[in-house]
Amino acid sequence: MRTRRAVLEAAAQVMGVRGYEAATMAEIIQRAGVTKGALYFHFSSKHELARAVIMEQTLHFDQKVSASRLQDAIDFTHQLAVALRDDALLQAGTRIALETTFSEEPLVPYQAWIDLLVKIFTDAREIGELLPGISLEAAAEFFVASYFGVQLFSLAASDRVDLPERVTTLWKHTLPGIATPGALSHLEPRGSDARTAV
Repeated sequence: MRTRRAVLEAAAQVMGVRGYEAATMAEIIQRAGVTKGALYFHFSSKHELARAVIMEQTLHFDQKVSASRLQDAIDFTHQLAVALRDDALLQAGTRIALETTFSEEPLVPYQAWIDLLVKIFTDAREIGELLPGISLEAAAEFFVASYFGVQLFSLAASDRVDLPERVTTLWKHTLPGIATPGALSHLEPRGSDARTAV
């Protein structure tokens, strides 16, 4: 597992700087400090390695469950926003996702996020936080697409320094279209931490 992690982190560093196309397996091997055989034991191709870097984005976040599932979604996206500023693996995964389309699985970079939001929105509907008639899949896909656009804009504008503020703005404009009035009264678009800090 240590070797696999070293390879993933090296791939993130190389692909994060050079991009998917320009990155070479030789440079990743050198950066990871592993043998060619060790790398290919874990990943059969650059394509498979890039996909693993992308999928790492969904594996290391606490997905809390509270009395407000919409607040859980807000908090999760803020947690991701902060991590995107500091985590090379997340930054590389996002860059690869933006630059690369895996033709056999065109939504691979995004589907895990969509699935996660569909689950949260399903729970939110069951506890009366979601407006009637909202398509869970369409709402989740819309938000994921918007979020990726916002983080890309933030990358260009401030190297993601202002990403949490931009995510707050995204929620402020999204919530009135999906949340019931009762839910809106208790939701904090800046994230729960902002409420407790006041």
